[in-house]
Amino acid sequence: MSQISALRILCSSSCSLRPNPLFRIPSSSSLLFNPPSFPNSHRHTHFVFSYSRRTGRRPPSGGGRFNLRRISTLTERRRDQSPAQGSEMEEKDGMEGFNKRRAEGNDKSDKRRNLQLKSRKLNPVNTLCYVQILGTGMDTQDTSPSVFLFFDKQRFIFNAGEGLQRFCTEHKIKLSKVDHIFLTRVSSETAGGLPGLLLTLAGMGEEGMLVNIWGPSDLKFLVDAMRSFIPNATMVHTHSFGETQNTNGTIVLNPQQGPIVLIDDEVVRLSAITLRPNSSRGTSMKPGDVAVVYVCELPEIKGKFDPEKAASLGLNPGPKYRELQLGNSVMSDRLNIMVHSSDVLDPSIPGPVVLVVDCPTSSHMEELFSAQSLNSYYVNSLDCQTEGIKLVNCIIHLGPASVTKNADYLTWMKRFGQAQHIMAGHEMDNIKIPIFKSSARISSRLNYLCPQLFPHPGVWPSKDGVTSSLTGSIVSDKSSEFVDSVSAENLLKFHLRPYSQLGLDRSAIPSLLNPTQIFEELHSEIPEIEDVSEHISQLWRNHNQKNGCNPVKVNGRDFMEEPWISEVSIPACLDNVTREDMEIVLLGTGSSQPSKYRNVSSIFVNLFSKGSMLLDCGEGTLGQLKRRFGVEGADIAVKALKCIWISHIHSDHHTGLTRVLALRCQLLKDVPHEPLLVIGPRQLKRYLDAYSRLEDLDLLFLDCWHTTESFWHVFDENCAAGDDEGRDRTTLFSQGAKMQSFWKRPGGPVEASAVMPVLRRLKELLHEAGLDALWSVPVVHCPQAYAVVFKAAERANSAGRSIPGWKLVYSGDTRPCQSLIDASRDATVLIHEATFEDSLRDEAVARNHSTTMEAIQVGTEAAAYRIILTHFSQRYPKIPVFDEAHMHNTCIAFDLMSVNLADLPLLPHVLPHLKILFRNELAVDGSD
Repeated sequence: MSQISALRILCSSSCSLRPNPLFRIPSSSSLLFNPPSFPNSHRHTHFVFSYSRRTGRRPPSGGGRFNLRRISTLTERRRDQSPAQGSEMEEKDGMEGFNKRRAEGNDKSDKRRNLQLKSRKLNPVNTLCYVQILGTGMDTQDTSPSVFLFFDKQRFIFNAGEGLQRFCTEHKIKLSKVDHIFLTRVSSETAGGLPGLLLTLAGMGEEGMLVNIWGPSDLKFLVDAMRSFIPNATMVHTHSFGETQNTNGTIVLNPQQGPIVLIDDEVVRLSAITLRPNSSRGTSMKPGDVAVVYVCELPEIKGKFDPEKAASLGLNPGPKYRELQLGNSVMSDRLNIMVHSSDVLDPSIPGPVVLVVDCPTSSHMEELFSAQSLNSYYVNSLDCQTEGIKLVNCIIHLGPASVTKNADYLTWMKRFGQAQHIMAGHEMDNIKIPIFKSSARISSRLNYLCPQLFPHPGVWPSKDGVTSSLTGSIVSDKSSEFVDSVSAENLLKFHLRPYSQLGLDRSAIPSLLNPTQIFEELHSEIPEIEDVSEHISQLWRNHNQKNGCNPVKVNGRDFMEEPWISEVSIPACLDNVTREDMEIVLLGTGSSQPSKYRNVSSIFVNLFSKGSMLLDCGEGTLGQLKRRFGVEGADIAVKALKCIWISHIHSDHHTGLTRVLALRCQLLKDVPHEPLLVIGPRQLKRYLDAYSRLEDLDLLFLDCWHTTESFWHVFDENCAAGDDEGRDRTTLFSQGAKMQSFWKRPGGPVEASAVMPVLRRLKELLHEAGLDALWSVPVVHCPQAYAVVFKAAERANSAGRSIPGWKLVYSGDTRPCQSLIDASRDATVLIHEATFEDSLRDEAVARNHSTTMEAIQVGTEAAAYRIILTHFSQRYPKIPVFDEAHMHNTCIAFDLMSVNLADLPLLPHVLPHLKILFRNELAVDGSD
C-alpha cells in the first residue's frame, strides 16, 4: 500500500448513515438533564441517540476514528468462514460480498453509552466574549444567518440553517465546543442544518458530544420528524418554551408574561421573548409562525478595589479585602464602623446587552413594538427612570429587508439610543464574497481549464476575471441616519468583553475573492495550464466540426487527438442530439457530511423547456442550485421541478429536501399549481408527514417500491383491464424473487385506489418531460435502498428516422449487485457511487459501498456508454484515488460539474487534463 493510501487510512472517516435507527427515552435517571427552574411555560424533553461503535468507525455524518484493526479482523473473519457462511457474505445475486447485517438494518449496537453533558467552570470577570455573524444567508440567500455568542468556557449558536457545518469547517470554527443551539424560528430556513450538525457532534471523540437545543414550542414538531431517520447519534436535550398545545395538537396562544429566562449563570443571563403574527389573535396558530427575540445580558463588572479608601476606614490588608470585593460588608479593624463594599469599590460598569431579533414578517411587528418585556431597554422608556437603564450595546436583526427597512421598524430601532445595529437579514446583498472560498477557488480553476463541463457561475470569478458579483465592496446600511446600523458581513464581530474592546471588529472578515489573483496563482503553479486549456477547447471545436484525428497546433506545440476521439461506437440516441435535450448537474459529490470542497449527494437533471428533476437532495442542495444558476435562476429551476427522487433515508441524501419543498411552496403560493411529486423509501414519508405539521411542503408522495418494474407491470395490466382495484394483491412478485405476499413486502399494504392515481400522475409528468419510463431498482446498502432508471422517449431526426431515447441510471448508495447491472444494460450514462479507493475494499464491504474499480466494472458489464463516478469519501478532499488505465469511458465528478448529453463522447478524454490541476495535491490535506 502506498504511503499516500496509508495516510488516507489514518486520516479517514467513514460515510453513510446507519440504518434502522432507534429513538429511545433514557431509562436511567442519571442520563437526564437537570436544568435550573424555569417559568411554567418552559418545557424540556430528553431523547437518547446512540450508534454502533462495533466497527470503530465514524458515525453517519461526522467525527470518529478509522480502525485499521477492524479491517484486518473483518478480513480474517471472512477468510475463516465456513463455505456456507462465506457464500452468504461473498455473494449477492452472483456479485461481490456485502455486509448482510447492515443491508438488513441489524448492525445496531447492543450497548448504550452513558453520555453526560459538559460541565464547565465559568469565570464571570476574566473572560473573552463576542458575538459573530456565521454566514449571511450562506452567500446564496437561502438560509437564515447564524449568530455565534462566544465565551472562553461556553459557546452559543443562534439558528442552524443548511451550510453551517460547511461554513464552520471552512473557517475553522470548532462546533465541538458548542453548548447550546437556539432557534429564532423552527423552519427549514433556520434549522435545516440541525440534523447533520447533531450527527457530526455525535461522532466526535470516543463518546460523542452533547448539545442543548432551545426553541419555541414548535420545536416538538421538528424533533418528531427527525426521530424517523436520525440514528443513535447523541443525547439531545430539547427545550421548548412559549405557547402550549390543546388536546387536538393545535397551538393555543398564552398571554405574554415577561421574558422567559432560559439560562442564568455566572457569565450570561439569556431570556426569550416570543412574537406571534397579529393575524393569529383569538385563533389557533399554525406551527412555525412563532418567532423569538433573544436577550443576552452579561453581568456587571464590579468597580476596582481602592486600598487607600480601605485603609482610611481602618481596615488592614487581609481576608476582609476579599470579602469586600465579593460585595460583602465587614467590621473595621481599627474603627467601630461597618465597611460596605460600595465604600471601597469604584462604581460598577453595567454588563453589555445584546439582542438577537427575528421579525420575519410585517404581521409580527405589532407584537414586537408592544412587547412589555423590552420596555426596560428603551432609552426613552418611563421604566428606565424608575428601574434603571439597561443600555443595549448591540442588536442583530435577522428579519428580511422588507421588514427592517419599514418606517415603523426604523422608528422602533431608534428607541434603543446609541445601540449598534447589525442588519443580517438573508435578503441583504451578501453574495459578493463566496463564503466557501476553497470550493470557489477549485471551481474557478476548473472553469478556466474546461468551461464546457464547468460553466461560469454568476457569483464566482470567470476565466477573464470579469464578474459583477465579485466586484465592489459591502458598505454600511444607510437606511436611516438616526441609528448606527451596518450591513452584516461574514465573520463580523462585536466585542463585549474585555470592556476596553467594546465595539465592532472587522479583522476576521474574509477578503474579497480576487479573480486575477486566482489565475495568477494557477499560471505560476502550473505554467502549461494555458496550453492544456486551449487543447481542451480544441477537442470541443474538432468534435463540433466532426474532424478526425488531426494534430492540433497550440503555441507552436503539437497535440495529437486521442485515438478514441473518433470512436465509431457512439450510441444511436446521440445522433443529431442538441444541447437542449438533457444536462446532468452534479450539485453534491461527497458522502457523509459536507466538506470544504464537496457538498453531499444531489444531482439535478435539467430537461430545459420540459422541466427538471432532482435525484437525492442532501443538505445544501438549494444553495448549490443558486451557486450554479444564480439566485433567480435557481428559483426558476425549483418552480420547474417535475419530481424529486430519493434513494434511501440516510441524511446525506435527503436533509435538503424540506428547504427545496418549502421554497417551491412559497414561490408558487399565488400561482395555480400541482403538488410536487416526491418518490422515496417509505421511511421518508414518515419524516415528511411529521415535518408537514410544521411547514407547508405541498407534496405528493410515492413509495419507491411502487415504481419498481414489477409494480409498473401490475399498473399497466390494471390500466389495460380498466380495473384499478380488482387485482389480487397476493400475486405481485418481482421477477426471480422469492414467493412473498404483497402485504409483507417493503412498503407495507397500500390500497391500490390510493397508489394508482399517483402512478397516473407520474406517467403524466414523465410524458410532459419527454420520458418513457422511470423505475426504481432495489440495491444492496441498507433497508429500502434503491437505484433509479430514466428512459427518454424516441424522437425523429432531421431525416424523419426514429432515434431511440437516452437512458440514465443513478445507483444511489450500493454494493455492486446484479439487479443494478441488469437495470443499467446499455445505459447512455451510469452515475455510480465510488466511495472508496480500490485498496479499501474491506471498508467498502463493511459499509455496503463500492470502490472505484467495482463501480467501473458494473458499468462495463452493463455495457454502459459513459460512467460518472460520484459520492466520494470526504477522506479524499479534492480528487479521489483512481487508476487511469481503467478510465477509458469514465469520468470523475466534481461539485457543480455540468455534463450535457451532446458532450458525452468527449467526457472521458478530459479526465487526464483535470488531473493536472491536482498533481501537487494528491497527498492528504492535513487541514481537512
